[in-house]
Amino acid sequence: MGMYVSVRGWIEVRHEQWDVFKRIVASHGQERYAAGFVFPSGFAWSLPVCYAADVREWAVKPLRWLVAELARMEPVDEDLDMPAGFFLLSDEWQQSFSWTVRDGQVIDGPAPAELRWFAERP
Repeated sequence: MGMYVSVRGWIEVRHEQWDVFKRIVASHGQERYAAGFVFPSGFAWSLPVCYAADVREWAVKPLRWLVAELARMEPVDEDLDMPAGFFLLSDEWQQSFSWTVRDGQVIDGPAPAELRWFAERP
């Protein structure tokens, strides 16, 4: 069966990228991990799309591929802003790590020290 990994985070996009974002997520729609996105009804100049799901360990890699695909969306204005975001992952072994989304990339790293408590079990 495998271990579960809790994935919590967001990726912020522009309104003009919204249709592309939904299309990319829908292209992964048959996979259960893609269902963790919560789409806002946005009222500001950006849309922070939240993600929360407990996924099987095997699904972490394809979820990361999806996040990387979202991170590479083309800028839509003269500022050349790319999607930005942060994801905190923690597993049943009380390990935690993060994905930072910026400049068209997903950067893997340890969870920030101030967030490692999130993975701890009593």
